Amino acid sequence: MATITRPETTPIATRTQARPLEGGVVCVGVSHQTAPLALRERLALSRDAIGAMLAQFGCGRDSRPIGVSELVVLATCNRLELYAAGSAQAADILLDRVASATGVPRTELDAVAYVYEGDDAVRHLCRTAAGLESMIVGESQVLGQVSDALATAMAHGAAGHALTTIFRGAVRAGRRARVETGINHNSATVSSAAVKLATSVVDDLASATVLVVGAGQTAELAVRALQQRGAERIVICSRTREHAEQLTDAVGGAVIPFEQLADALAAADIVVASTSAPHHLITRGMVASALWLRPDRPLVILDLAVPRDVDPDVASVPGVWHVDLDDLQRNVAESRDERAGEIPRVEAVVDEETRAVADALRQLGAQPLIADLRHHAEAVRRTALEQSRHHFAHLSEADRAAIAAFSESLVNRLLHEPMRRLRHDAAEGQAAGYAMALRHLFGLGG
Repeated sequence: MATITRPETTPIATRTQARPLEGGVVCVGVSHQTAPLALRERLALSRDAIGAMLAQFGCGRDSRPIGVSELVVLATCNRLELYAAGSAQAADILLDRVASATGVPRTELDAVAYVYEGDDAVRHLCRTAAGLESMIVGESQVLGQVSDALATAMAHGAAGHALTTIFRGAVRAGRRARVETGINHNSATVSSAAVKLATSVVDDLASATVLVVGAGQTAELAVRALQQRGAERIVICSRTREHAEQLTDAVGGAVIPFEQLADALAAADIVVASTSAPHHLITRGMVASALWLRPDRPLVILDLAVPRDVDPDVASVPGVWHVDLDDLQRNVAESRDERAGEIPRVEAVVDEETRAVADALRQLGAQPLIADLRHHAEAVRRTALEQSRHHFAHLSEADRAAIAAFSESLVNRLLHEPMRRLRHDAAEGQAAGYAMALRHLFGLGG
């Protein structure tokens, strides 16, 4: 198995404060690399819960906690990560919110949570978008999830300039990794990896009945992977019939009411479960009853949901071959080995984009000063013109407009070089001293 080099993380309980990047960026998270599925499903946040959390951080909200100015939540089947712009206390604030939203005690959360600050937070997100942090190295689904996380935060007014800069840089890193390297060669996803395991049990997919419980993106990817391997008989079962019909429009198959799920199990050879339900939809009793009706045919159950859709005890039913995400993680070494040679090239892309984002963030720190300088200069220019109006009274309107344009051009030329140097020094992390001096010399507030 290839060893992936990644930044050091420190457990919450023992970490010391790292030197944060200018702008105070922090990431706290839990993933398949640090926590088992049983804990990850307890930490799973529904779409509504994520929306409620983001709404607390929206622009102008009185409920926004002191110490956190921006927030983006990245929630996938294998990770829950919160990215924030704020003070050094942001990590503890966010972990408290996760503990409150999920009911998982802080002590238990601290044992598996990781924290990245500054450059390391940026680098981690870029690695995630590039597929280096995924269970299936190089998988492409996570890139869309990173982009969607930013869009959701922006819709709630929770993502500002800093996190927008970081997430757009990470998306750029993910796209470059897949275009400029072979990390996405023979692309695999969690769904396709699970399907590959299923085919070791069911040889003849053409005559097999596939029951898909759920109608989201993971379910669609699983169906397409099965169809590529010869599956023809697809049955979609979703709590929302409209969603099931949308999936059949995309991939074909038949739709059955959710109430017929227990009966459908008896007819199925492969079951793919991938919903957002907060509890088990398929129980041991349902599976045992289904196998009693067809004792000579094995049943493959692929549970790709977090929280799990299938009671893990179904694995004890004779004739059942059950796989969940923890099982899958133990069987994906091959995908890492296939792409190991591309990892250094992807890391080079990640490093480039991390530096570019870090530079952009530091320049963001200079933007308020630049805006104040321009505002001050414009106010001086307008005042000077107003005070000189009586000197230009004899001029035509066109001449007065030309003088105004000349004054504006002169101010812009005078400011150009100082602004250029300030942006450059900000990118080098040296803007603080200049900013203090400029604010003092020009009498600017802040």
